[in-house]
Formats: sequence, C-alpha cells, structure tokens
Amino acid sequence: MKNLIHIVNGNRMAGAQQYALDICRHYRQKGWNVHALTCGAHAVDMKFAGAGIEVAHAPLRGLLDFTSVMRVAGFFRSIPKGETIVHVHRYRDAYTAAFARNLAKRPDIKIVATRHAVRKGRDSRIFRKLYSLIDAHVFVSSLALERFCNSWKEGRIPIPEDKMFVLHDSLFLPDDFAPNPEPEKGPVTAIYHGPIAERKGLETLIDALMLMRDVKMRLVIAGTGNPDFLDRIRKRAMIRGVMPAIDWNTSCENPEELIGKAHFGVLPSVESEAFGLGNLRYMACGRPQICTRNGAQTEYLEDGVSALFVAPADPATLAESMTRLVIDTSLRRRMGEEAHKEFEKNLSWNIFTRKLDDIYEQCFRTT
Repeated sequence: MKNLIHIVNGNRMAGAQQYALDICRHYRQKGWNVHALTCGAHAVDMKFAGAGIEVAHAPLRGLLDFTSVMRVAGFFRSIPKGETIVHVHRYRDAYTAAFARNLAKRPDIKIVATRHAVRKGRDSRIFRKLYSLIDAHVFVSSLALERFCNSWKEGRIPIPEDKMFVLHDSLFLPDDFAPNPEPEKGPVTAIYHGPIAERKGLETLIDALMLMRDVKMRLVIAGTGNPDFLDRIRKRAMIRGVMPAIDWNTSCENPEELIGKAHFGVLPSVESEAFGLGNLRYMACGRPQICTRNGAQTEYLEDGVSALFVAPADPATLAESMTRLVIDTSLRRRMGEEAHKEFEKNLSWNIFTRKLDDIYEQCFRTT
C-alpha cells in the first residue's frame, strides 16, 4: 500500500490547508494510507478528521524545533516501508521532514514541497542544502516559479530542472457537480468569497459600493478571518452608508452553493496572488469575475473573456466594472460560460490529480 503524509501547519483553514485536505481526500479514496500531521489546531484537525483522515501532532515551530523532528521521526518509523510521500506546504516543514527522515533512517520516504507564495528563494547555505533534499518542488503558478528562480543568477539555481513543476490548483468537487444558472429573480448579486483579511481589497470593495448608490445590486461578503478586521470593515461600510446593501456570511460551509446564488464574483486583492482558489470557484460555478491582475490571474483568466481586470486599490474602476456586469446580462452570462469552459479544459480535478500522480510517481522512481 502507498502512504501519503501531509504536514499541514497553520491555525485555520486557508488556501494551503484546503489544498492539502482535498489531496488527502482524493488519495484516501484511491486506497492509499493517508495521514495529516498538524500543529494541533482544532479548526484544522476537525476538517481532516471529519474527512476520515488520521491526524497526528507535532509543534512544527520551524528550523530549530528539535521536539518536532523527534516526534516526526518516531511517526516515520511507524509507517510501513514502501512507497511513501511526505507532502509539505512550507519549506521550514520540509526541513523538519528531511531531518526526521534521516534520523528515522527512512530513505524510502520522498518529500514533495508545494510553494503557495510569490516570494524569492532563500540564498543561504542551509536553504540551498534543504532545497537539494526535497524530491519535488511544486509551484502553484508560473509566477511563483519565476519569482523563486529569480533569487539566483542564471545557472546557479540549487535545484535540478527536472525536480521543479508548475501545477495550478484545482477543486475537489462532487462527481455530479454542475454550475447552476444565474438567479432570475431578485436584484443582481455580487459575491466576495475568501479570507476576511488585510490586503484582500475589501476596503476598495466597500468604497466602490459607495460609488454605486444608484445601481440596484446586492453584495455578499462571505468568509472568515480576524474579528477585529471584520469590525473595521463593517464600520467602514456604515460610515460609507452602504451597510444596507451588504449581506454578511461568516459561516459559509458550502461556497459553491453560495456562489451559485450570485451573478458574479469580485476579488480585488491588493497583494500578489500566487494562485487564487476563489478565482477558481467562480470559474467552476460558471460565474464571471472582477479581479486584479497583480498575481497569477492572467495564467488562467482572460480580460474581457472570462473576467474583467481592474487595478488594485482603485474603487472607481471597480465600481465601473461592477456596474457593467450588473447592466449587461448577455456579457455576464457569456463570460460565465467561457470561465467554466476554461475550468473544465485546463483546471479540473481530474487534470490536477493526473499531473500530481506523475509527480509522485517520478519521486518513487528516483533513488
């Protein structure tokens, strides 16, 4: 039997944690022996245990956390020898896994690291050594790979080219999932679904709504995050006089169902996104979206075809684009259809897991 262990750090379910959970679910269904190794956060453990994934714990505090190394080494010793993948989502956890693998004397264990951020690599002796110990480096976008590789001069990247892969994220959806037609009754509804957090453009979204007082539209803001930041956003909406036009949903368990009740999505992120699961959800649900192009969005969305791109922190342009989708029903529906076609053609779960299978199998073939 093949073994899969995901080391899942973090105290809440964000993009990387959902990515790991979806992969664990998939390989458990395929019959693999699947485990999640977490830092003990209840919100994360509950999701994995609820999906039938066995959960173990370690502090996972970073490079000098020898307690975690010892615990992970003990856990590795308990796994039957054979084809085993340890999949990590932070390089500091890859360090723990590599140290523990050596301590447990388990060279059969292969380490796969997914890079979820748009950041440069670390050009230091310890990190160059760490990169060489990882069997496969997965980048969620070409932008993430390019930014990482730009840390070194050409030819000095400390990772062989055949160990680096670009693999866009996907969504683990039910087999019978199909997008709903947009609602025919009620006002046109826009939805923001994602973290309620800094740099996600929520301030811009509130300010844009203030410029649309004469436009009949509802806005749904759905997601979880820091309560203090949520209070700040609510106060901003009250000061701008747009609170009555917003529906707040901070306990959404089924985002696809919620998106299916809206007409289009809005993701005006200010930060550079390595990949946006929110963008992907709108595409899977057959909805057009308005988003910034300050990250990898252009790798899977096309301006004017499946999305409308706006500049970050530009409420006037965002308001203009939202008004355009409210008014032009045919444009909205056409863009939604194109978005769904692109998802099915290049970003579906079957395509994602087929490519991930190849990466895992390549690790098994190397010694």
